[in-house]
Amino acid sequence: MSEQNKGAGRIRGTGSRRRKPSRRHRAKAVAAWSVAGVVVVGGAGLACAYVALDGNLSSVDIDAKLGADRPDDVDDGSQDILVLGSDSRSGDNGKYGRDEGAARSDTAMVLHVDKGHKSASVVSIPRDTLIERPACESDTTGDEVPAEHRAMFNTAYEVGGPACAVKTVESMSGIRMDHYLEVDFTGFKKLIDELGGVEVTTKTAIDDSKSHLDLEPGTHTLNGEESLGLVRTRKSVGDGSDLGRIQLQQAFIKALIDQTRSVGVFSSPKKLYGLADAATKAVTTDSGLGSVKKLTGFANGLKGLGADDVHMVTLPVEYDPADPNRVLPQEKAGRQVWAALRQDRPIPASATEDSAGDKGDASQVVR
Repeated sequence: MSEQNKGAGRIRGTGSRRRKPSRRHRAKAVAAWSVAGVVVVGGAGLACAYVALDGNLSSVDIDAKLGADRPDDVDDGSQDILVLGSDSRSGDNGKYGRDEGAARSDTAMVLHVDKGHKSASVVSIPRDTLIERPACESDTTGDEVPAEHRAMFNTAYEVGGPACAVKTVESMSGIRMDHYLEVDFTGFKKLIDELGGVEVTTKTAIDDSKSHLDLEPGTHTLNGEESLGLVRTRKSVGDGSDLGRIQLQQAFIKALIDQTRSVGVFSSPKKLYGLADAATKAVTTDSGLGSVKKLTGFANGLKGLGADDVHMVTLPVEYDPADPNRVLPQEKAGRQVWAALRQDRPIPASATEDSAGDKGDASQVVR
């Protein structure tokens, strides 16, 4: 596939081309890179492997940790899922930075699937958004961590783990999260490698010293390491902020959706099991999805979704006048976004037209 430049520590794409999948083979999967593997598991029919694959899964009892003080659980057929990508540097992830003893949510998306499961909306929350973080229980000591004014969004996961991240999103949105899904760096890489790589086309060169990604313009089949480099790239695209990185992540998600059903896994039981094994090892879920059987049922409910059925936006934000490396939520526009999800309606274009997110040229780099 690809190889690192000698002495440079960079990841360089090969420029190799893969036959473009026909429209009827495009993936019918949920639009989040961490959820794509779950969808494959759901369509796999792996009843005979439930016991082995169940042992791979990690889960968290969010309901027990948060109790009853949450938004109403609206049972109208729609679903809201918090999807996080963890930036822990422990274990195999240590090569991506120094382990400081705690992880943060490097990527955060709220996925809303409509009640008919015919369309979905994804709201990306920038990690550098300054928010009112509610009081949470420490994920390590069990002590209460006090609420904080102007806390970075990704510190919620750092101080209180998945439950605090869910509590923070519910506080921001007024929407109860039905489920939680998390994937880390190493799991993400292995899942992409099991898929056989993901094809992307870069319209301009990407040369990023932080993510170690070096791609010429053209079409590339990215392996797991290269794919991770792409979704971590920020300094060399757009304005160098997390907002540009979110646009790259959203473009990659669309490519991943198109890739999922076009890799021929169903013709090879060995490959199919390898993919399911990687997917179940990659994710941490809430206890409501904490078995392959539950994941299968969840994923089967999403298989009618295609890439064109998913609308992706960034939470409306503006740069913080006191610190250009941070962003502030646009309160009125944000209320429009969350209201649309609560009411099971599409997010109106007016909600994001004045936002600093979804702007710039980063979205044009990859397609």
